[in-house]
Amino acid sequence: MGDFLRTRRARLQPEDVGLVAYGARRRVPGLRREELAQLAGVSVAYYTRLEQGQSGNASDGVLDALARALRLTPDEHAHLRNLARPGRAVRRPAGRAPSVGAGVRQLVAAMAVPALVLDARYDVLAWNAQAHALMAGHLDADGPDRPDERPNTQRLLFLDPHARELYPCWEEEARRAVSSLRLAAGEYPRDRRLAELIGELSMGSAEFSALWARHPVRSCTSGVKEFHHPLVGRMSLSFEMMRLPDTGGQGLLALTAEPGSASEAALKLLTAEGALGPYAPAPSTPQLTD
Repeated sequence: MGDFLRTRRARLQPEDVGLVAYGARRRVPGLRREELAQLAGVSVAYYTRLEQGQSGNASDGVLDALARALRLTPDEHAHLRNLARPGRAVRRPAGRAPSVGAGVRQLVAAMAVPALVLDARYDVLAWNAQAHALMAGHLDADGPDRPDERPNTQRLLFLDPHARELYPCWEEEARRAVSSLRLAAGEYPRDRRLAELIGELSMGSAEFSALWARHPVRSCTSGVKEFHHPLVGRMSLSFEMMRLPDTGGQGLLALTAEPGSASEAALKLLTAEGALGPYAPAPSTPQLTD
């Protein structure tokens, strides 16, 4: 929580929130603790304890005041509440691998567009042939059916060299992925496997580690993804992520192309009969970016 508050405090300048900045030199970037405490209507000592993790009983009113003072988005506001009260966050049943209901599995298989079911850790629990061909045709199509071998979209994005070619706007995808994973980490703070995934990505990817340190938070439920598929070339696909109720955080991700577009033609070619077999992407070396 302290790290999150400090990053949000650092991105605001006094003039952004109507305060007068005295002096040309400031020892810290952004707002000082004193300035934020003034804006939120709390004492400096109390706010300092919040940043130091020494006050676990902050009221909704205090958290709401901090969110207003820091100009947090709704997603960031919800994340702040989760961080402030980790004991009330959702707990996962220990030792139980998530599974997909039969009805949802049938729905995914029947969809004419790429569709997959993800859990809160971004493990792929189920996908149809179109989603497999689009996102991971070089992997075993039956992987989601084996809990110990399930593909993970975050791991693929940061640790699989194929992702650098599949996503021409890789940096944008990376920011979106880390923002979503931050929300999940706040919602499920005691999920051991989620913590292990974050540790694996932090150790294996310098880009992930740098993005994670910035504490980005955003619920990415819709938008556009750019693909450069090794079999059919460039595609621009709209995506929608729909949370499935009573599933412990599972979501259904579906991707569509604009009717009549070149992307629709490429997607139809990819999913045509006989084109859904595995492929071997050309090896590539991840490039570190600033």
